[in-house]
Formats: sequence, structure tokens, C-alpha cells
Amino acid sequence: MQELKGRAAIVTGASRGIGAATAQELAGHGVAVLLAARSLGEIEAVAETIRGAGGRAEAMACDVSRYADVAAMVDRCRTAFGQLDILINNAGVIDPIARLADSDPDHWDQVVDINLKGVYHGLRAAIPVMLEQGSGTIVNISSGAATSALEGWSHYCSTKAAVLSLTRCAHKEYGDQGIRVVGLSPGTVATHMQVAIKASGINPVSQLDPSVHIPPEWAARAVAWLCTEDAAEFAGTDFALKSDEGRRRVGLPT
Repeated sequence: MQELKGRAAIVTGASRGIGAATAQELAGHGVAVLLAARSLGEIEAVAETIRGAGGRAEAMACDVSRYADVAAMVDRCRTAFGQLDILINNAGVIDPIARLADSDPDHWDQVVDINLKGVYHGLRAAIPVMLEQGSGTIVNISSGAATSALEGWSHYCSTKAAVLSLTRCAHKEYGDQGIRVVGLSPGTVATHMQVAIKASGINPVSQLDPSVHIPPEWAARAVAWLCTEDAAEFAGTDFALKSDEGRRRVGLPT
């Protein structure tokens, strides 16, 4: 992935899990990374690890549900690194898991604000900058839930389906102007989210043995690969890492 060297990226939800692993993966390929999350302490620690390994990294508190925060994040990346080549819309939540009749409207709304509006805010803030530069890649972290109906996950399934539609719309509008927008559906990943899913006891996903979940580093490798020309054919779609074919394309074990 030598072509990534010298680029600048933003990773949202970078305090742990897929986000933290992606920031470290990109930095390992010579990408300058701005890590963003609501809590500054954890992303500062990840950024320090990257810098300790010789990479370039900055950390910034950002609530993706607020457009002003996201716009400031994009400005910070340009100030720190002089450009914005890659945006990873990773921030997302699934708590609280509940059937519709038991759900809390305020909490349901909050999931929409983060999972859906947060991705829109990232697209809205980053695309004008990328158009000015003449190129850019945006990876939206998706899920098999985008095309499935899972009990207790009405908020998560609905928002991921909407993000898939945003990926398609953004590709239709800007794919011919040097902007690549693609989704990654990684399958089940061994992150903190799986702890909440397991504890809920709702739907078959909560019954999965932890050994079936892939490590976040696999998802991070797929994200980095999607930012290369080798993955150009998947623009405007969700690339599935769950299949053996998908893993082979990325260079992961099957």
C-alpha cells in the first residue's frame, strides 16, 4: 500500500476498536492521521502510540452528531497536515438494544444522530475540500445490518441501511469528480460493541461464540486497502469482508 504514503486522513470513533486499529494501520503506511472521538483522553493515548512508532498523529475531541464539530475537525486536519485525502466515518453506537415497544425515544434518536447524521456531516464537510483538491476517498463503516432485519436492532439496522444509501448517493453525485465513496461491511468484529450485544441476549448475533469475531486489525487492514486503487471497483457499494473472496482480496486469512 505504498500509494498511501504522504496522505492525510481523519478517523472518527478512533478511541478503540475498529477506529483505533484503523488509525494505527493507516499511520503504518505513512498516512498522517487525525483521530477524533467524543472523549479526548483515549484518542490522545492512541495518537501518542502512533507518534512513538514514528508516525504523524493528532487528536481532537469531536461529536459527530454536531455539524460544527465535524467542520472544525476537517479544518483541523487541513491546518495540521495541509490536506485531507481520506475520511473514515467509523463513529457508531448500538446501545441501548431493545425491541421497538421497549425502546427509549431519546436514545433511539441519539443513535440516528451519531450513526446516520454523523456520516452525513462527515460527507458534507469533507467533499468540498476533496473536490478542491481533485481527489479523495471516504470509507463509511457499514454492516450486514444494512440489509437485514434483526430483533432489537431497529435503530442500528435502520441507520446502517441509510448509510448504505448515502454511500450510493455520494458516489452517484461525485464519483466522476475524483471522489471515491465506499462502505465496508466487516462482519462481526471483536470490539466493545460485541460485549453489549452479548449482554442483551436478543437475536442470534448475541448467541455467537466470541471466537467467531474477527480482530479489529482485520477490519482496519480492509479499510486501508479500500483507500487504494486496487479497490476502485467497489466505489458506491458496501464491500463485504465476511466472505472468503473478500478476505482474499484484502490479503487476510480465509
